[in-house]
Amino acid sequence: METKRGIPEDFNFDEFSKEAIARLREGQELTGRDGVLTPLIKRILESALDAELSQHLEDAKKSASNRRNGYNRKQVKSTNGSFELSTPRDREGSFEPELVKKRQTIIGTSLENKIIGLYGLGMSYNDIRDHIEEMYGFEISQGMLSQITDKIIPEIREWQSRALSPLYPIIWMDAIHYRVREDGAVTSRAVYTILGINIQGQKELLGIYMSENEGAKFWLQVLTDLSQRGVKDILIASIDNLKGFKEAIETIFRDTEVQLCIVHQIRNSLKYIPLKDSRDFMRDLKRVYKADNKTQAEASLKELDVKLGKKYPVVLKSWYDNWDALTQYFKYPQEIRRIIYTTNMIEGYHRQLRKVTKTKGAFASETALLKLIYLASMRIVEKWKMSPWGWRTTLQQLILIFDKRVTKYLNDTV
Repeated sequence: METKRGIPEDFNFDEFSKEAIARLREGQELTGRDGVLTPLIKRILESALDAELSQHLEDAKKSASNRRNGYNRKQVKSTNGSFELSTPRDREGSFEPELVKKRQTIIGTSLENKIIGLYGLGMSYNDIRDHIEEMYGFEISQGMLSQITDKIIPEIREWQSRALSPLYPIIWMDAIHYRVREDGAVTSRAVYTILGINIQGQKELLGIYMSENEGAKFWLQVLTDLSQRGVKDILIASIDNLKGFKEAIETIFRDTEVQLCIVHQIRNSLKYIPLKDSRDFMRDLKRVYKADNKTQAEASLKELDVKLGKKYPVVLKSWYDNWDALTQYFKYPQEIRRIIYTTNMIEGYHRQLRKVTKTKGAFASETALLKLIYLASMRIVEKWKMSPWGWRTTLQQLILIFDKRVTKYLNDTV
């Protein structure tokens, strides 16, 4: 029998209180490993399970042969410690307990949430297992840890398919590379992330995509996904020199202007410049990308070509080949230029990701990688509160330049 509060009627509360106080005086904790409350929780759960079976037998009176048939015992785990739980059973085997299901060994969601939180901080399964054992006094297998973290996969799928805003004035795209085990070998996986600023000036992480290889086909799939999730227009895309991106975006968002990241171009150039020439090269190159307008930039590039073009033809050729995409930012006032001429906005997000993933070797699977990237990203995104500096001025300039492409969506957000 049990009371309405779920505590057995034969439970001697005074006796339990005396024992609990004595154990507290000995320095034992209320909860956790060897917690004082663990015996009480065990009794409450067992009483509630007995009540569930009684109700089941009452509801199934038509089957006169069904009755109680003893107990099964299993070890269960919770943030209050590990203990043996006796679960009642019926003769026909039709009883399906709700409070603690037949194969359930984790009680409550707080322990599962803690495990998922630790995983999202970049802790390995071994580290999590050690932490749980130290805190709560029981072991938990790597297989169980994997099953628990897998519970966020439906949440990830829902996030990946969520609706997006119709207009993103500016988006940034970049990749970060990881190693993943596949069929006994370690391969490289690129995690492509898309960050955007909506019309209110709020940063949004639009999507996370994985691929072994980039190309027009891959980017067509990514941009089609954005379109299907509600994106109607993108004004400016600031990217690294992503293979096949320009061809793909012209198919889905044909009016989008593509700005190649100046910083990435400079880094690629410096790979071919020896240290003894790098200071002079950077001094002359700065006159190119810091010019007031495109005409001045072209003149400075020609001066650099005369000076170093014969010595480093590959470097200068790269600048000439990408010139149009590298210099789109000269069309705009300084407030827009400073936002789009580099992918610093998304690289800041990547730096925070690396803090979580830097201790990882090769991930066990793509799913393991995706789970960690998603959990870490959600922690990062929670802190995105501020709009870019001077966004109101920037928005007014975008309205002057792009006119109805902005205003037709602006009215819906006021």
